[in-house]
Amino acid sequence: MRKMPRGYNSSETSVHFMGYHFVWCPKYRRKVLDGDIAKKARQLIREKAEDLDCRVISLEVMPDHVHLFIEGSPTLTPNKIIGDIKGYTSHELRKEFEELRTRLPTLWSRSYFVSTHGHISDKTIEKYVAEQKGTQ
Repeated sequence: MRKMPRGYNSSETSVHFMGYHFVWCPKYRRKVLDGDIAKKARQLIREKAEDLDCRVISLEVMPDHVHLFIEGSPTLTPNKIIGDIKGYTSHELRKEFEELRTRLPTLWSRSYFVSTHGHISDKTIEKYVAEQKGTQ
């Protein structure tokens, strides 16, 4: 068995660390992600990440946006990861919380931000995401 550099993963054909920092917002940047909705959103994001065989490194759900630092497989594109997470969470949250169906035509805006972690350390991203709670 080969020893992997710390933090890296391996499969039969690759050694990798595919870390992505995503940020996305509700439609019109409405402040709807609080209380029970935020709690459920966190749960659903983690569920979908697990379904995709991804690992959530850091997650903050703010009233008007979400920060997610996630590690995926090289077989998954960032667009696939965020598309599946946004689609699943929108469907489930709108099904459970009527106020999301009546206040917004769709839960999430179509856009998102994504960055790889390559140029800064994962600890820096984790710290940034955690500190977002105190900046609102």
